[in-house]
Amino acid sequence: MDGAPAVDAVDQRLPTGRLAVLGLQHVLVMYAGAIAVPLIIGRALQLNPQQVAMLISADLFCCGLVTLIQSWGMTQWFGIRLPVMMGVTFAAVAPMITMANNTPGLAGAQTIFGAVIGAGVVSILIAPFVSRMLRFFPPVVTGTIILVIGINLMRVGINWVFGNPFGPTAPSIVNPDHAKWLADVSAAAGAVPPPKGLALAASVPNPKYAPLAGVGIAALVLVCIMLIAKYAKGFVQNISVLIGIIVGAVVAAAMGLMSFDKVAKAGWFDVVLPFQFGVPIFDPILILTMTLVMIVVMIESTGMFLALGEMTGRPVSQPDLARGLRTDGLGTLIGGIFNTFPYTSFSQNVGLVGVTGVRSRFVCVAGGLILVALGMFPKMAALVEALPTVVLGGAGLVMFGMVAATGIRILAAVEFQTNRNNLFIVAVSIAIGMIPLVAPNFKQWMAHAIHPLIDSGILLASMSAVLLNAFFNGGKADVAATVVAAQQADAVH
Repeated sequence: MDGAPAVDAVDQRLPTGRLAVLGLQHVLVMYAGAIAVPLIIGRALQLNPQQVAMLISADLFCCGLVTLIQSWGMTQWFGIRLPVMMGVTFAAVAPMITMANNTPGLAGAQTIFGAVIGAGVVSILIAPFVSRMLRFFPPVVTGTIILVIGINLMRVGINWVFGNPFGPTAPSIVNPDHAKWLADVSAAAGAVPPPKGLALAASVPNPKYAPLAGVGIAALVLVCIMLIAKYAKGFVQNISVLIGIIVGAVVAAAMGLMSFDKVAKAGWFDVVLPFQFGVPIFDPILILTMTLVMIVVMIESTGMFLALGEMTGRPVSQPDLARGLRTDGLGTLIGGIFNTFPYTSFSQNVGLVGVTGVRSRFVCVAGGLILVALGMFPKMAALVEALPTVVLGGAGLVMFGMVAATGIRILAAVEFQTNRNNLFIVAVSIAIGMIPLVAPNFKQWMAHAIHPLIDSGILLASMSAVLLNAFFNGGKADVAATVVAAQQADAVH
């Protein structure tokens, strides 16, 4: 009889070959979501293709590095030591797009990275306190926040399909004949100079907006994802978005809409270095904005960790939560240093743990090592950057729509019949969260310093939902309801 103690399923070390295959499965499930954020922010910053590819490489590298810290553990302070894959959160996208629109280019990147670093430091410090704030974020609050996140992100996916409402792909352009006439009049001898800031209105349809070929490719990607979701099973079904993107890329390349010049010029191997976009710029208001986002992200992570503890049979204590949330902050700090963004646990990978029944955290350690390796292959990042936005648009409709649908699923479990006050919390918070989306100039008479703070519908909805819940419902803790909500949140990160 063997007297050796049985190894806990979470700490079980599987054979190397099986670890590699299961780790790759986790990577493929999260890959489409992982590359989406650097693509969104890189293009919002108007960076060149090489710089966007650099963001993608840095993101994959940091995804792997932070996953290793979270699942393997690092000292007594960091790492929840559960099967967790870490990736960039979509919750921070809207505030970062606002920062990018206000200050494009390298200066905007430095501002974003400064805000991310600052929020990472603050998040590490407040993690133990956030782990005790669960009672202020019941499902009625988290469901509302996730729904508003999805609504805000849908705009990105729709613009990927048709074109941005401003710039080269705007729906209308200035009539060239009108522009020539104004130029001739302005240059004529003795002509009265036009008033400063005078500009012609765009009145001619832009052929670069919503071209039928591009819309067709986006539709093909969408249909492909839907067919795989309906008819495929298991692992193939879990990577339906990634397969849809690959199909769209093949069709786009066959139609001559995808260039591989940058891929050919990119190197095979490179090391991800810190501060490649210059010295970060630290703006207190932007750091506060990103910190509020991180509080919401950490509350969501709390529910995710509790759910994962239930799934793996390893109860999660308050010190465990603090270590896991502290790693969210450390990952965000590392992200800002290495030219990327805030990090959190990827919920679809938590769902994969339940689907496969494999509870070993070393599977995620293997996935982390694979991501670190992918981040050091610039050709991979250049290939992703070369994808036409219409290909990503078809997938974006699914990814971002699923975020909103996840919020609806969480809200479906909220009690509205016996507690009608929950209706007010959801209704008012969604309405407030829509203000920057519908009336982006609502803040024009307010102090400019607070614009970044109120320009995000996600932050406005979050503050509204928390305050209204505290007003109507008080601060009653319901850990069981939070776990159920986290188990349903398999589409938001």
